[in-house]
Amino acid sequence: MSAALPPVPKPQETDGPPGLLQLGTETDADEPCLRADAARNRARLLEAAARLVAEHGAAGLTMEAVAAAASVGKGTVFRRFGDRTGLLTALLDHSEKKFQAALLGGPPPLGPGAPAVERLRAFGCAMLRRSVDELALQLAAEPSPDRRYTVAPRRFLRGHVALLLRQAAPDADSELLSHTLMAHLDPALVHHLTEQCGMPVARLEAGWLDLVARVTRT
Repeated sequence: MSAALPPVPKPQETDGPPGLLQLGTETDADEPCLRADAARNRARLLEAAARLVAEHGAAGLTMEAVAAAASVGKGTVFRRFGDRTGLLTALLDHSEKKFQAALLGGPPPLGPGAPAVERLRAFGCAMLRRSVDELALQLAAEPSPDRRYTVAPRRFLRGHVALLLRQAAPDADSELLSHTLMAHLDPALVHHLTEQCGMPVARLEAGWLDLVARVTRT
């Protein structure tokens, strides 16, 4: 991720998430079919990398392993991502875009169409499951303390929570409470509770539902 971050607009309910899943790097001058093939191949490599991280952790992710898992030559992976850092960055970006797409245009209650309180409940449970599935990867990419709350994905997700809070609890301080709710979903905390304290994910999800109920007085 680059140090300079573009402004992140407030989340809006739309009919779909245009632009979120444009994974290819080819230019508009290329043939459409070639661009589509490149995007599919890139997505296939990222799905293979995601499986490896889930099975073996981020520390064991190598360009060679991704190539073998995707049944392509090692050079293909290097051409696509440059190096391991580029692969990790692309993998996180791929995951984030899929999650944002679900929030903005997926089925309810995670996506639009359900009451705000139900969407808050679904958001937290989905975030917790995502953190557990991608824990090693998310911890490896954890921003430095001075950037933790300003990186674009974090700002987008917190803004989404603040938007739902404004709808579910209009008299609450949605900006401040959105930070409080997001703290429950922090990957470092999830790692501590699940790996070091041995808590089941179901308990974290129950805690999230209880927290939402107390904040929204439901």
